[in-house]
Amino acid sequence: MKATAVAHPNIALVKYWGKRNVALNLPAAGSFSLTLAGLTTRTTVKFDKGFESDMVMMGERAVGGPKRDRVSRFLDRVRAAAGIQHRATVYTHNDFPTAAGVASSASGFAALAAAASRALNLDMDTQGLSVLARLGSGSAARSVYGGFVEMLPGKRQDGSDAHAVQVLPEDHWDLVCFVVLTTTGEKPMGSTEAMTSTAQTSPYYNAWVDSVPRDIGKAKMAAMKRDFRALGEVAEHSCLKFHASAIASDPGILYWRGLTVELIHHVRRLRETGIDVFFTIDAGPHVKVFCQAPSRSAVRAMLQGLEGVGQILEARPGPGVQIERPDGSLEPY
Repeated sequence: MKATAVAHPNIALVKYWGKRNVALNLPAAGSFSLTLAGLTTRTTVKFDKGFESDMVMMGERAVGGPKRDRVSRFLDRVRAAAGIQHRATVYTHNDFPTAAGVASSASGFAALAAAASRALNLDMDTQGLSVLARLGSGSAARSVYGGFVEMLPGKRQDGSDAHAVQVLPEDHWDLVCFVVLTTTGEKPMGSTEAMTSTAQTSPYYNAWVDSVPRDIGKAKMAAMKRDFRALGEVAEHSCLKFHASAIASDPGILYWRGLTVELIHHVRRLRETGIDVFFTIDAGPHVKVFCQAPSRSAVRAMLQGLEGVGQILEARPGPGVQIERPDGSLEPY
């Protein structure tokens, strides 16, 4: 009753911000993302009837409090589906910052869903896994799949039709994503709390939600045609609209730092020099900068040349969630 899964974060190019049901993580609108190789979560889950309680290890550190409770509540759903009460030990490790706006919850719960369901031999396809992963984190539904992914918001109250689908495989387009870290530590407000506040208090929230379906259509068409400039235009616009709705909350929710803003201007200056590049920013201060593979070296050099820039993570389009075989090799879920 043990399994290990590997998953990757995804970056939403058309953002997810707002829930129609918080308990079930049902999104108020869809989203469109790219799963990234080069940033990885590896999670092992072991169930045993001899365990008295769930234990969660993140890296080398045992986690308690709300973080462990969130994992335990998620495992309760898996246990209920399998018809068992066994407690579990969860070992999980990210090779990138956690809870900082780099989509660690997406890869984390995708890997947890895959490892836990496989450990209990649940007969679940990828659509079912996407629904399950969404219950842990709304964005985790997308990390089940590789490449370009659309999240379907669904209409049913039970959430059974709210899941992700792959639009294009990871080898469709050789893009590069630089994750430029602008600070250290966890972000000051979690996404769920911030989404709730935005929905309740921002005068821009309804306009934001209404704009999403059209943006998804434009982004999908741009990705299919490999039209980098068109994809960049819709991605940047979606990013700024989402942050504008959050900033207009009461009190305002502002994740950005000074370097975040300077990077926005820097990317725009790069475009003026003739380099095709665009930015996007999730619920955090870090900036993701996209370019096409031939521009990789030039863009990285220019980012490193900006004062204040420290660590830069590099990623490419990546696969969906995978299961680790006994010999250490990986197979698709």
